[in-house]
Amino acid sequence: MAFPVYIWLLFAATLAISAIGFKKYVWFISLGYGFSIAGEGILMLILYGIGQKLTPGTLLCCALFVLYGFRLGGYLAFREVKSASYNRNMTGEIKKDVPMGVKVAIWITCALLYVLQVLPVFYRLENGSGSGAWTFIGAAVMLGGLILESAADIQKSKAKKVNPKRFVDTGLYRLVRCPNYLGEMIFWTGVVLTGIGSVHGWQWVLCLLGYVLIIFVMFSGARRLEIRQNKNYGSDPEYRKYVQTVPIMVPFIPLYSVEKYKWLVA
Repeated sequence: MAFPVYIWLLFAATLAISAIGFKKYVWFISLGYGFSIAGEGILMLILYGIGQKLTPGTLLCCALFVLYGFRLGGYLAFREVKSASYNRNMTGEIKKDVPMGVKVAIWITCALLYVLQVLPVFYRLENGSGSGAWTFIGAAVMLGGLILESAADIQKSKAKKVNPKRFVDTGLYRLVRCPNYLGEMIFWTGVVLTGIGSVHGWQWVLCLLGYVLIIFVMFSGARRLEIRQNKNYGSDPEYRKYVQTVPIMVPFIPLYSVEKYKWLVA
């Protein structure tokens, strides 16, 4: 199983960008994540634009990576600087003294994951498959996920400005407690769809590995959020009613809690 040269360039790019986590280790999976995806999108546009393998569909997918990454990275950076309530909540969760060996392991693992996530689009470019119908179907799903995630973040920010000490249960949060994570999962589902008709053999193993891992990370993040919210709002009767009636991740699926699943640790 040989890897194309350009995969190693993507990996080098994600290593360079996510190295921001050595300043603050949680940035490996936050700022480093968003900006790494944007960087990969830009790099694929450059590499395959030069080789003239870009088609309208693959151009759109790469552009969505760039838009997704910069939106997420920018939002997280703004929250780091401007959100006092977020920083207060995260004070007890972020370890200050993380051994260098652990940081290096997180850095390399995250960089690998970020490469795996974009492989369905990468292989469509690398295999010279052009823009099949699934390219545009996947891109449409990606766009829908991006819009959902963006709207959820905006709604939460506005609600927290009005009442920073109350949980958010308005807008999209009436349908599901983690609509931003849902949007993320939809986005990466769209990415996988773009590979249909182009990705083949062992390439699918890598693509699906990246997809399964990011879905796992989303549920792990939902579990951490649930634990934190239970601690902050558990005594509030309205909150208890909210978590018992609104699904945590997917609308209309009666999964109301993932706190008990201790294997959801990332």
